[in-house]
Amino acid sequence: MKSHLTPLLCLVICLFTSLSPAAQGSLQPPDSFDLNAIDTYLTEYLRTKNVPGLSIAIVRNGELVFTKGYGQRSLEDGQPVQTDTLFAIGSITKQFTCALVLMLAEEGKLSVQDKVAKYFPDLTRANDITLLDLMNNVSGYPDYYPLDFVDRRMRREISPDDLLHRYAGDKLDFEPGSRYSYSNTGFILLGRVVEKVSGESFGDLLSRRILKPLGMNHTLYEPDVSDKRFARGYTIFALSGPEYTTPEAKGWIGAAGGIYSTPSDLANWDLALIGGKVLKPESYELMTKPRKLNDGKFTEYGCGLGVRMQGGRQILAHNGAVSGFVAYNATVPSTRSALIVMCNQDGGYGAVPGQIFSLLLKEPVPNIPKIAGLPAADMAKKMFTSYQKRRVNRDELSEEFNLYLTDEKLAGAAKRLKGYGTVRKVEVLTSHERGGMEVTTTRLTFRKGTLRTLMYRMPDGKIEQFFVYPE
Repeated sequence: MKSHLTPLLCLVICLFTSLSPAAQGSLQPPDSFDLNAIDTYLTEYLRTKNVPGLSIAIVRNGELVFTKGYGQRSLEDGQPVQTDTLFAIGSITKQFTCALVLMLAEEGKLSVQDKVAKYFPDLTRANDITLLDLMNNVSGYPDYYPLDFVDRRMRREISPDDLLHRYAGDKLDFEPGSRYSYSNTGFILLGRVVEKVSGESFGDLLSRRILKPLGMNHTLYEPDVSDKRFARGYTIFALSGPEYTTPEAKGWIGAAGGIYSTPSDLANWDLALIGGKVLKPESYELMTKPRKLNDGKFTEYGCGLGVRMQGGRQILAHNGAVSGFVAYNATVPSTRSALIVMCNQDGGYGAVPGQIFSLLLKEPVPNIPKIAGLPAADMAKKMFTSYQKRRVNRDELSEEFNLYLTDEKLAGAAKRLKGYGTVRKVEVLTSHERGGMEVTTTRLTFRKGTLRTLMYRMPDGKIEQFFVYPE
């Protein structure tokens, strides 16, 4: 959570670094998805880079295909990293915080459009900032943890409310909704809102609503880390060897980054989240939707999740960093793939997450038939434009869809869709197989707003269905 880099910028840097062999010396990552090669590479990476420990989990096609610990949990006692060794996950915690907020919203106990003033009226511009602004990192509240080391402030215990009044009770960094700027402060505030609304401590609610139902038995919030289940955190400075580093004092991490977990547990979380086992569809859509700023531009951040398109696929990603630890979690919903990496040294995993994640992106989407004709994105744009113009090439439609898409339906669609104007951007969000068809969800972006389409195509290219929905 302390990193000044955004989660997606970290991802881009990692992927870029993976393409630069000179930067890696003689240690080369695998060039294809081969678990044995990945295992060998990680073993050699720890040996040559003098990193204390690392733990990893890889998910492909909805299955946990690889999990392993490397190196040492603690340099002092030499205990090895096991697959059930707990690491601090830092800001990956934020997606759990947002999930709890959205759960409470589903129950009508709060609204994401609630103003901060409803819960903390004394904070700066509390009547102008919403809970959604906090989740999207567009509130303008200054980040209390922008540096990469534990300074004097964070060596002393602080209460969450004192932290909020200190860092959310003075001047804003910018007008709410006008910019994206990563702020841990907003998530401490969200954690306190969750507690006020639920009447439970954040940790108790997290355990009851998410951890226990999902069987995340190796995930804890703000635990006592003195026993041997937990890795110890280390840092380096100016080419030094790993040195034990003191964690942040109580009150400084909380709902912004206070979870310890394992890669396998986070893999379980990823699959549950994208599989609809955590949130209702509309809440999941909001959580994974980039924020539109006041000037009409979009960020690459949803609610506690980085959101971007790469290789035609939506990627949900976040990194995490607290004193002595770094963690990485990236998911490809369309292929139900994920990579989770944890390390007990500041910056210790280097470019490894991006290198391995790039191998996952090379993998073909499973079970989707090859379709004749235009790529899905191009066909979605063509069909939408055809609807606007009320001129559909019925030779491209199946017999049943031709019957369904009456001239009356097409006329109504044209009237409603014409005002959106020219499609400016097309993003394929998900692709999968159903009934021998390619099923594609696509986001269309216009000068004012976005729409989604759902298209079914047979291998011969015939369109069996093309629906348009609001975002």
